[in-house]
Amino acid sequence: MQPRVTTSTLIKMKQEGRKITALTAYDYPFASMLDQAGIEIILVGDSLGMVVQGKENTLPVTMDESIYHTSMVSRACAYSMVIGDMPFMSYQGSLDKALENAGRFLKEAGASAVKLEGGADVCPVINTLAKAGIPVQAHIGLTPQSVHQMGGFKVQRDEDRLLKDARDVQAAGAFSVVLEGIPSAIAAKITKELQISTIGIGAGVECDGQILVLHDMLGINDRFLPKFVKKYADIAGVAKQGLEHYIKEVRGREFPSKEYEYK
Repeated sequence: MQPRVTTSTLIKMKQEGRKITALTAYDYPFASMLDQAGIEIILVGDSLGMVVQGKENTLPVTMDESIYHTSMVSRACAYSMVIGDMPFMSYQGSLDKALENAGRFLKEAGASAVKLEGGADVCPVINTLAKAGIPVQAHIGLTPQSVHQMGGFKVQRDEDRLLKDARDVQAAGAFSVVLEGIPSAIAAKITKELQISTIGIGAGVECDGQILVLHDMLGINDRFLPKFVKKYADIAGVAKQGLEHYIKEVRGREFPSKEYEYK
């Protein structure tokens, strides 16, 4: 059995030029599949609000919901690093509240780290958590929790600001940073400059690793997909065929046949 992925693993992978794989998961069965496949990072993203709960954006997701889903994922993992995504307003208030909420992911949910959105503006939070022994993954560029402030899900192209945010979160103590919705040339500059690993989503191939929403890349949901999403399977299509076949057989008295009955 391979040893569990840690922050040291990710640093070593970046130094050796080995790409990091990351995906989201929200429950035990899928997390188990990802863990056994050898995914380095499983993020229990607040994207659960959209792909699991069917909400319009990530903002309504609560701490208790995040802890619940992260607990399921953690129980499934022996290899992957599990990161709990801090939901909207769980860290934007006081530093004490941010520390309390982040601690819950490690104490109650079994996560190894937390992720939070923002650049220079959240560095005091990152620094506080890091000093308390809570590993923090930062997230800059297109930050979904700021969707209303940004005026929608828009690509971020302010190179000077993005480079500054990246430097600042590293200096504050983040062990990694997600780069979302950033032109590939800018993401490449950030990746080259930082010592910590960059995990791209819509940020080009030069990032140290890549992450996608599981339900998007496996074709589970039927909502709009961003340009950066590649569908690697069509689970919804396969499931639909199975369901239609089941309905047909039940209505036609073909199921259950004798082989599925008890004598």
